[in-house]
Amino acid sequence: MKTLLNITLLASTLAMSANVLAVTTLKLAHAAPESDLQQDLSLFFKKEVEIRSNGDIKVNIYPQGQLGSDKQMIDGSRAGIVDLAMVGLNNYNGLMPESAAFTLPFIFPNRETAYKVLDGEPGQEVLANFEKFGLKGLGYPENGYRNMTNNKKPIRTPADVKGLQMRVNNSKALNDMFNELGANPQQLPVSELYTALETGVVDSQDHPISVTLSFKFNEVQKYLSLTQHAYSPLVLTMNLRKFNGLSPEQQKIIEEVSAEAIAMQRKLSIEKEDEMIALLEAEGMQVNRDVDGAAFQETIQPVWNAYIEKHGDTMINKIKAAAK
Repeated sequence: MKTLLNITLLASTLAMSANVLAVTTLKLAHAAPESDLQQDLSLFFKKEVEIRSNGDIKVNIYPQGQLGSDKQMIDGSRAGIVDLAMVGLNNYNGLMPESAAFTLPFIFPNRETAYKVLDGEPGQEVLANFEKFGLKGLGYPENGYRNMTNNKKPIRTPADVKGLQMRVNNSKALNDMFNELGANPQQLPVSELYTALETGVVDSQDHPISVTLSFKFNEVQKYLSLTQHAYSPLVLTMNLRKFNGLSPEQQKIIEEVSAEAIAMQRKLSIEKEDEMIALLEAEGMQVNRDVDGAAFQETIQPVWNAYIEKHGDTMINKIKAAAK
């Protein structure tokens, strides 16, 4: 009887161990604070994946650059150290030059067009190309439209940008745009930007509203001008080897939840933008909406010309066709 009991206990222990070993744990990383919509997306993803997989997949979230800069997160996800990474699409322009077309200034007149293109053939073509670099492209969360903030004056015309010490990301198109406008663009990681603005290393920056609020740049910037000069897509990727190691059912869960999380986050971005602008105003920012968009588009045309000269107009034409 005692032997039978021991065998039963051993079998139970082995079964429990097998269940523990069967659990797949995924690390999901992004650079934004926990107050940002990127965290909302991450929490939705975590909850739904864990529920739908019956606990066989566990998702741990690492916000605010805990697993490194955008570049480090990309390198980590390609190497399998990070399982899922959510970063700006501009960070992949070096690997996939065609993706830079999505970050050209004023290429998307509105969000609906951006969604149509990113979820359509041009965007899916770029997602498929991620596999060449050991990644599974899962979709395009939203960062939103980029707007300019500074400590000098409201920006209404291209002339108002001249002379600003403008922090920029690593997008060549945006660097070229600010050069064309007469600013002095300086590349800085977003993690260093608050201090750079506070100490005067730079006096201006451009980010979507949600980022300006979640990183509290309003504490060190006086003016917010709604230039909406570029739509700023994120991209959610997964280490391809890790994705391929999942069962077909689990892969389907990851893909379906990714699509739902992105749709949810985009909806929140639209719903909350006016509220976020009002909050920035309430906390002291001076917001102006009277921006001469046509003048900006005319001034930055050489940026498009430079892109076409280097990469051709194939992707631009695909974007235009998908937008119709």
